[in-house]
Amino acid sequence: MPHFPSRLPALSRRTLLSGAAATLLVPATARLGAAATTSSESPAPKAGGTLVAVLDPEPAGLVAGITISAPAVAVSSNIFDGLVDYDEGFKLRPALAKSWETSADGTTITFRLRDDVTWHDGTPFTAADVQYSLMEVTKKTHPRGNAVFANLTAVETPDPYTAVFRFSRPSPVVWSAFNGTETQILPKHLYEGTNPLTNPWNSKPIGTGAFIFKEWVKGDRIVLERNPNYWDKGRPYLDRVVFRIIRDPASRAAALETGEAQYIPLNPVPLADVARIRASKDLVVETRGFEGPAQMYFFDFNLRREPFGDIRVRQAFAHALNRQALADTVFYGLAKPATGPVPSYQTQFYTADVPQYDYSLAKAEALLDEAGLRKGPDGVRLRIDHIPSAYGEDYRRAGEYFKQALKRIGIEVTLRNYDLPSYVKVVFTDYDFDTHSAWYSAYPDPQIGVQRRYWSQAIKKGTPSSNASGVADPEIDAVIARIQTEGNVEARNAQIRELQRLAQAKLPSVNLLELSFFRVYSRRLAGIEYGPFAGYQSLKTVWLES
Repeated sequence: MPHFPSRLPALSRRTLLSGAAATLLVPATARLGAAATTSSESPAPKAGGTLVAVLDPEPAGLVAGITISAPAVAVSSNIFDGLVDYDEGFKLRPALAKSWETSADGTTITFRLRDDVTWHDGTPFTAADVQYSLMEVTKKTHPRGNAVFANLTAVETPDPYTAVFRFSRPSPVVWSAFNGTETQILPKHLYEGTNPLTNPWNSKPIGTGAFIFKEWVKGDRIVLERNPNYWDKGRPYLDRVVFRIIRDPASRAAALETGEAQYIPLNPVPLADVARIRASKDLVVETRGFEGPAQMYFFDFNLRREPFGDIRVRQAFAHALNRQALADTVFYGLAKPATGPVPSYQTQFYTADVPQYDYSLAKAEALLDEAGLRKGPDGVRLRIDHIPSAYGEDYRRAGEYFKQALKRIGIEVTLRNYDLPSYVKVVFTDYDFDTHSAWYSAYPDPQIGVQRRYWSQAIKKGTPSSNASGVADPEIDAVIARIQTEGNVEARNAQIRELQRLAQAKLPSVNLLELSFFRVYSRRLAGIEYGPFAGYQSLKTVWLES
């Protein structure tokens, strides 16, 4: 019988459940709503068939534990499983681990692994894979891994189907990160002795999940086929999933509306088209399933370059960007202004008692004058470049907004747009930018998704979605260290609120918006899950009705 959260020590259980509850308190105004048929109301699953899904942009790799991007996760969650999974109430349920127990002092977690799981190449899955993945990949290369598992000192393997996690102190945050979309278990026999970031298996992955990688035709499609030896007997129901790469927004919408595609997991159509898609009798627009990732949109400075070391310059940018106008015009109301790096609906952690930067061109210009950046004869104070997020036209339009807004205070902006692989290289490997804008997932606990933006140890050259700006502030680092080590829930929450205050006061990054993500799928599609990470769900529960 699996040990569910009720069997965890009080500290871990309280933190897990209260954090989950806060995460799921999404305001009604943030939801698009959908008259979807839930899986409990659907007829018996129907086996067979091919599901056509659509991706944009094309991922740089297919192992989400290494190549961190939303499209990579959408594919990778079908190929790899995690130790546990979460239901719609954010309660733990077994996956590669069939049960678990935590020591009374909260410093040891023992996972009992399934003994009937094989990798897609036929090699048995064992605790050695868990040990390698956590200690050599997650902690060293994952942009959030060294933060979430900061207190993990060892993973012991007393037998092939037992993995004992040893922590230097209780770490309740890990219970929000053991799922396969966040902490993937990789095959040790294919990765040991290599650089995980450049391992060729990243583009032809071997996993334990419901679907087996078949082919990747770059620029066209990624094909997965049913795993006949999957441990979750009877699943998946589909024979095949084809992820088509469609860059043109109009073509993506047409693929849905004509029935050529049945599922697009991540903001599949331009925001301007959402109202029309919602009116379709054949399609569902759904926001449930993104509460766990909790996407936050921000504007970053490259602190390695001048004049961004001057806080007055950064403050001027913050005053010049009208966040409400950005939400209303560029994001069509599918966003709300952020007051800091933690989303407001995560009430356990959130605080509004932090410095704010109201929209004021006068304040912005005064700060730039004070910093010595006065207008030249051509009206220009400063020339910079800006790299928008590579996740589609909505973010490119946001880049155009930034360009126009900053021109009003004498800053000339050159936009540099890239596809996703190039964006990842330029921003996170070469650090070749003045400013960039992006969204990161905050996740259910700020230690997972927020602190990586501000922690000096999250400066990981070549690792996507890490600290690209080069933030290295001793005071911020000290608060993050206390968040990672504090065992008392309320004292830890106080430190999280202090991190928000420092983030806004020191302003290494301008927090812009809380985003409302959505997915679109055919009403023929049954078995869709609505859990907190369902936007990145494995499609093993899904089938096509006639």
